[in-house]
Amino acid sequence: MMQKIAIIGAGAWGSALAQACALAGRDVVLITREQNVADEINQNHKNSEFLGEQILDKKIVAYTDFLPVKNADIILMVVPAQASAEVLLAINNDRLKDKPVVMCAKGLQQETLFRQTEILAKTSPLAKPMVLSGPSFAIDVAKGLPTAVTLAGSDEALTKQVANAIAGASFRPYVRFDMIGVELAGSLKNVYALACGAVDGAGLGLSARSALIARSYAEMERLVIKIGGKKETMSGLAGLGDLTLSCTSTQSRNYWFGQQLGIGWSVQEIKKSGAKLAEGVITAPVAQNLAKKYNIEVPLVDAVNELLKGNIGIDQLVIDLMKRPLKEEGK
Repeated sequence: MMQKIAIIGAGAWGSALAQACALAGRDVVLITREQNVADEINQNHKNSEFLGEQILDKKIVAYTDFLPVKNADIILMVVPAQASAEVLLAINNDRLKDKPVVMCAKGLQQETLFRQTEILAKTSPLAKPMVLSGPSFAIDVAKGLPTAVTLAGSDEALTKQVANAIAGASFRPYVRFDMIGVELAGSLKNVYALACGAVDGAGLGLSARSALIARSYAEMERLVIKIGGKKETMSGLAGLGDLTLSCTSTQSRNYWFGQQLGIGWSVQEIKKSGAKLAEGVITAPVAQNLAKKYNIEVPLVDAVNELLKGNIGIDQLVIDLMKRPLKEEGK
């Protein structure tokens, strides 16, 4: 039985996953850099900065150092995608030796185009890599609302063992053995969520948004399969499920950010308003470079990059996309 779980990162998603694991009956340590966050979790069983007044399970114990990692059976890495390498190096490879390390951030490294498990392999080659992704909002998971996600790994027995350890009455991980597909889908969907938000912000209608989601799915599938992911992953929770959620809800930071772009705000103006930067803003140019590397046509990713740069407005972008040569659907 895998009983002890260490979660690195006490943001909204890290705290929510700690809640899910605690509700599943596990012993959970939640590691944060901020002493005030650790104190609030330990004393008041809240993380008000990220989850408001939501009460956290009393079995969750917060720390501000990495010492508990050594005794953990499972490690969940829930830090921002661009910070993964730095944090993994700080943890130290010896502490992660032969342990399942589940990468939970949805993003690609800017400089290298690496997926999260590639970063793990580079910094901590002795760890057992896994990926958690799928349609899930942190507050839903923290409240114990029904949520289904995908857990991907390469070791079938170990992946199933980890899935059983984190599964609970309201948190259901489905197992896949396609880390490439799950990681890429989780990263790319943020870019398409920006596009869908922009279409809504510009008032272009639900028909346009529905068409955009369908074409986003086709484009994302082409790229994922070319790089080595599996087609079946795309129709599952990590693919279609997460894409649909992110492209239709204002709870999605990427969708909301896209809405502001569609209204006419620039990236700089949105940031100055105090909004947190959406991961899709960082991922969009990385996805474009990845597509170039594999010689894949990605007109929607290209369009989002033009929008983010302020080179063109959403209205003109849609006109340009509509004027593209007609083609057979599915290609």
